[in-house]
Amino acid sequence: MIVRAVGLALALLLAGQADAQVPRQAPDPALKLAQQALAAGDYVKAYREYERHGADSPLAQFTLGLFEREGWGRPANPVAACAWFDKAAAANVPAAQQFVGDCFAQGIGRAVDGQAAVQWYRKAGASGIYAALCSAGELYLSGRIVDKNVQEGLALCTAAAQAESPPAMLRLADLYRAGTQVPQDLKLARYWYEQAAQRHNHEAQFRLGVMLSEGDGGPADVTQARFWLEHAAAEGYAPAYLPTAVLYANAPVDPHTGALTPNDLAKVYMWNRAAKGVTTNPLQLADIARIDGMVLAVMPAQWQPDLDRKVADHLAKFPPAQSH
Repeated sequence: MIVRAVGLALALLLAGQADAQVPRQAPDPALKLAQQALAAGDYVKAYREYERHGADSPLAQFTLGLFEREGWGRPANPVAACAWFDKAAAANVPAAQQFVGDCFAQGIGRAVDGQAAVQWYRKAGASGIYAALCSAGELYLSGRIVDKNVQEGLALCTAAAQAESPPAMLRLADLYRAGTQVPQDLKLARYWYEQAAQRHNHEAQFRLGVMLSEGDGGPADVTQARFWLEHAAAEGYAPAYLPTAVLYANAPVDPHTGALTPNDLAKVYMWNRAAKGVTTNPLQLADIARIDGMVLAVMPAQWQPDLDRKVADHLAKFPPAQSH
């Protein structure tokens, strides 16, 4: 948890600069104690050390904003977070510029201001946080706090996706799949899901797998559907567990035995049991129970302890609260 927090703070600060081909900022030696405390999980000391440098260090300002936004060691305080992001954004921290856009779009610690939000999102996009361009695009598409402009909104999200932003690719695919804010185009939806999936976006891998299995946006391809769904499942994306089990349950049978291959049968059991470990949905649990009953009727009993250990190891690595 702490490692992820440190990674978030540093990656968000520097990722935009790297993408924009701007020299990275060297680590600030003055913040060494703060970063060590944060890595050790000592939130009180880390906050105190960052706060000591909050007047003149953009990295400290940005990280203090993350403390307040994420509630690290303290109740979340969105207003205080936006105040820190204001300072860091003024010092040209790209991710802070995106977050300031959020602050204006949501009216956190200030009046809602759509034009200011768009301005900050565009600044973040120009600094390499390309997903922020799609955030601006969303405002134009909804027309909620700026004048509605579907063409401009779609152009901004497309520009972000074309600039290699997986979140923008996912959002663009969602827009084309839903067809509520832009004309529906399942072929383009499938294309952008695939682009994001190839860049390790687990939700895109899941949605691409579903489209491939159902033949939406192009020919059905169950083999590729299973590949992408299992890829997402293996990385802990819980919604993919049960669909992966179902696709393995419907795999071609061995022509010599007329039954599923041992590997496919084991995969049905494991992904079905993984799904059981993360859902409370009554309909899903009923499906899981039916699949479990069919598998246990044919699977050798001696397989079960080893497969159960593998499922337990997977769920320990990807606890349900972190699986989505």
